[in-house]
Amino acid sequence: MSASDPTNPGGGPGYTYRDAGVDIDEGNALVKEIGRLRARTEHRHQLYQAFGLFAASFDLSAWNEPVIVTGCDGVGTKLELLLEHDLLETAGKDLVAMNVNDILTTGGDPVMFLDYLGVPKIDRRQLVRLVAGMVEHLEACGCVLAGGETAEMPGMVADGMVELSGFAIGVAEKSQLLNPSTIVPGDAVVGYASDGFHANGWSLVRRILADRADEFSRDEVRGLLAPTRLYHDVVNDLRGAAVPVRAHAHITGGGLPENVQRLLEHDRLGADLEVPPWPDKVARRVASHVAEPEAFRTFNMGIGWVTVVPPEALAPALAAGPGGVLLGEINRQPGVRCRVNA
Repeated sequence: MSASDPTNPGGGPGYTYRDAGVDIDEGNALVKEIGRLRARTEHRHQLYQAFGLFAASFDLSAWNEPVIVTGCDGVGTKLELLLEHDLLETAGKDLVAMNVNDILTTGGDPVMFLDYLGVPKIDRRQLVRLVAGMVEHLEACGCVLAGGETAEMPGMVADGMVELSGFAIGVAEKSQLLNPSTIVPGDAVVGYASDGFHANGWSLVRRILADRADEFSRDEVRGLLAPTRLYHDVVNDLRGAAVPVRAHAHITGGGLPENVQRLLEHDRLGADLEVPPWPDKVARRVASHVAEPEAFRTFNMGIGWVTVVPPEALAPALAAGPGGVLLGEINRQPGVRCRVNA
């Protein structure tokens, strides 16, 4: 009887997990390397218990009336081009920013982040680079890499591909949670610059780049793949200046029209927004192949974050973080209408 015969019920040699494409030893070595990286994220906040247990713990006793806020997101089809251009660290940064920015919209502080990585086979160098990108963004915003999951799934995840998902947890004092229902007509809508397309709209970007490959050089395409900007600097500056923020919006899928409309309770209110021409000339060329209304619903059009403030708070709001610009004001005409201010 063959030593690898699965019908052998005895205790002799048989199949191993490595034979099936899963290397436990390599996975354990990866966890140790990630552990060394993630230690950099425990500065502003720390886990309550040791890293590497079956679940992560966080002490909320520093808050008087803590409210937990959560979110999850991925990188979307931008990942295909990031892998093609070997921009693994950027993929890690995108994953963090798409989640952390959502947490920041609530008025809460991001305190813990977890990731899911699905791969056909563990490539330790590749995955460490992904996590290094995550750690860089997490370190910048004071959020702890609390854990995650690396799943080695031969035959399920295509060769050369990585599945990415992120999960963020934040905490806010109940009294500091933002309440978009306080928005009233006349409030100012302030936008803050994006660092490119971020991680939304890439199915359309990829289609345009494929159909018009002769119009964009490889260096120009690579330049479009800048990481999603973290907006913790804007939020911190607004808090430091005691700006009475009504609400924040992270400009992701749906663009300015849909993400600003989400803030306007029961569709009672609206806004007419004028966006300056996108400074990123290559991004603007991509967007020029799309009708303007569709472009606004698909891309961020150079504005990755919006804050709504009372008109008397406009000046300090514009000074918060780089790239602040007045887009318009809230009015009583339902719907958010956008155009480029030529």
